[in-house]
Amino acid sequence: MLQKLSPQQIQLMKLLQIPTATLDQRIQEELESNPALDESDDSEGEVYDLDDKNDEEYEDEMKPEEFELDDYLTEYIEDDPISYKMKSETISTDNDEKTIPIAVHTSFMDHLERQLGLLELGSEKDYKIAEQIIGSIDTDGYLRRQPIAILDDLLFTQNIEATVPEIENVLASVQRMEPAGIGARDLQECLVIQIQDKLDKEPNVNRKPKQLAQKILENHFEQFTKKHYTKLQKNLFISESELKAAIEEILKLNPKPASGFYSPNANTNQYIVPDFIINNRDGLELILNSKNAPDLRINDHYMDMLNTFKDSTRGRRAGKKEKEAVMFIKQKIDSAKWFIDAIKQRQETLYNTMYSIMQFQQSYFLSGDQRTLKPMILKDIAEVTGLDISTISRVANSKFVQTEFGTKRLKDFFSESITTQDGKEVSTLEVKNILTDIISAEDKRKPASDEKLKEYLQKRGYNIARRTVAKYREQLSIPVARLRKEL
Repeated sequence: MLQKLSPQQIQLMKLLQIPTATLDQRIQEELESNPALDESDDSEGEVYDLDDKNDEEYEDEMKPEEFELDDYLTEYIEDDPISYKMKSETISTDNDEKTIPIAVHTSFMDHLERQLGLLELGSEKDYKIAEQIIGSIDTDGYLRRQPIAILDDLLFTQNIEATVPEIENVLASVQRMEPAGIGARDLQECLVIQIQDKLDKEPNVNRKPKQLAQKILENHFEQFTKKHYTKLQKNLFISESELKAAIEEILKLNPKPASGFYSPNANTNQYIVPDFIINNRDGLELILNSKNAPDLRINDHYMDMLNTFKDSTRGRRAGKKEKEAVMFIKQKIDSAKWFIDAIKQRQETLYNTMYSIMQFQQSYFLSGDQRTLKPMILKDIAEVTGLDISTISRVANSKFVQTEFGTKRLKDFFSESITTQDGKEVSTLEVKNILTDIISAEDKRKPASDEKLKEYLQKRGYNIARRTVAKYREQLSIPVARLRKEL
């Protein structure tokens, strides 16, 4: 057996994956590629309902040899598929088109290029090398290209021959530019440059913690990153308080020196546009974002072309070129109808899926308490809505809902279940929240191992294995006990 997907089904699957924030862009692409599709400017309009046609009927219509021109013209002209309206009480009518002020930014590269003239370099060649080095620095402030690669760049792009020592010498000058730490080859060098910059600029008062921090970064960096504090104290012959003061100085440094600058390649204004809005007004109320239901219709000009053609061929047989022209119009109108129908189905699928989730997790949407979230998997919602699990997955993975307790991602409401010692089924989200609370309240001087965390959870009635605790901890982006240790 062979399963085939119709063009409408493929289009719907793609539209379901698109969040509301980018739906406008997708519609604009379709409007540009299909002149038969148009945006409606009218506040009133006739509702456009597609005829119930299966895929085979659509495929048959597209065959030129079976195409009846008169029947086609009569069908399209008399049905008058003018507009597509889906406005209802379940759609938000708020005007989301708000004017956002555009900030003027100074990019990281602009900042470095302005300092280039302040460098005390020996020759014009050194300035060219400095320009090449600056141009090779990444947006986070690091230089990840090797000196030999920079030599090749200079030779091929500017016909300048240089040596590795010359590159290293100019790089040392570039690394004295602001912000401190730029041009470093790795994290260790970045932090060493910054702590040295502080020692050079600050007065000779209370320098001991910074000097100790410099020694740790230069000679004991691996032990520091792995938080082997006991070894550091023994190797440096220092007390715990001295080590703590030095670590505090290191924590003040910036591991990404260019982070405070605007990057033209980065989208600095990343707004989350909720696909759904849930209000609690004497009961839960679900509203679709108005951008989920745009007003689309068949272009009037194409309908006028059909009317004109029908009048011109009245009483005579249409020629081959005339039939080809009408076939082109038909294909464009069919494509527009398919897209309009896909938008309509997308809206219905989104609403039905979110409504089922809202009913399933009603306790949470009323209280906002994450402990009330029930175990819920994709199959649960698929059974309620009658949709396929893959469809539910597409909706859940890329959509957000605005609640009175914040904007949440739909996939965060899905979780497996575990059975407590008293036989009650609870969501894994509940276990993760309790695990987070336990770790937050632990003694940071002696953080609990995964085995200890397992014992704490078992005392609360959650009978889970140590490897499961480790899995949940990793999913919560919480490091192992050794890396959570503090002085």
